[in-house]
Amino acid sequence: MQLARQTKAPELSSSPGDYQIGPEDLLEISVLEAPDLNRTVRVSDDGAISLALLGSIQVAGLSTRQLQAVLEDRLRQTYMKDPQVSVFVQEMRSHPVSVFGAVEKPGVYQIRYAKTLVEVLSMAQGLANDAGDTVIVVRHADGSGDLAVTALLDSRSTAVTDSPVVPIPSTASRTTEEGITVNLKDLLDSSDPRSNVLVYPGDMVKVARAGIVYVVGQVHKPGGFLLKTNENISVLQAIALAEGMTSNAKGKEARIFLAGTNGSPKEVPINLDKILAGKAPSPLLKPDEVLFVPNSGGKEALHALEQSTAGMVGALGGAAIYRW
Repeated sequence: MQLARQTKAPELSSSPGDYQIGPEDLLEISVLEAPDLNRTVRVSDDGAISLALLGSIQVAGLSTRQLQAVLEDRLRQTYMKDPQVSVFVQEMRSHPVSVFGAVEKPGVYQIRYAKTLVEVLSMAQGLANDAGDTVIVVRHADGSGDLAVTALLDSRSTAVTDSPVVPIPSTASRTTEEGITVNLKDLLDSSDPRSNVLVYPGDMVKVARAGIVYVVGQVHKPGGFLLKTNENISVLQAIALAEGMTSNAKGKEARIFLAGTNGSPKEVPINLDKILAGKAPSPLLKPDEVLFVPNSGGKEALHALEQSTAGMVGALGGAAIYRW
């Protein structure tokens, strides 16, 4: 009974906004008038810390206030009459959100509580130029999100968000039991808050990359054109997006470059003059394919593109990317 009394956390409830300590968190523990007991400790993988005189203590799942009460109770039963303990989370490691895909700064970010999807994407410095039209939020399987949303809605803590979030059922379509797909256009352009779903500690956020078709050479608007999900466009559409060929274009010697094996692109010759005149079919362009339109002196440029993938990448590296 005495052992159970010593190891049981005091009956101190935590408010929904309290941070819950977890594995890998770094804690700074201070004891007033007993500096020899001050420690900076890392929570172990099994959720425990080890302190001088007090031994091993299970801390995962406790708030900082609860841990303070546990330590004070331990010290009161053993070494001190009226201990006063403070616990500060010096480094968060147990509340990760993984953000990857078409964002400017993919990585693992720590959040104290649930954040909105827009906030999480902002932490990753926003969308990359080649972002597609969907983002997938993969839920943590242990149901911890329910606790996080309670903390978010009840605490209204500024550590979560500067404005209250209303729990409106999401209109985003579920792809699996643990995944939610959100349309980026709805998220960024709509005033409906239901697309701005909550992201909880432990979730993963993946921004899909759009396929890009490149049109380079003698066109009025050379560059890359983002495709919608699972979409191909025809050569005619690509030329229209590039605002047509210039007067110097040699359409009958155009080429489509496809990703080949062994690092060398494959080329398919096409006659754009016949395609534009309706005398030949318009081939489909798939993501990452390149339509090259030479001019009368374009053989040198064409030769450079044919040499290697490095030549291809060099030609496209500075290409502007357009949405349509």
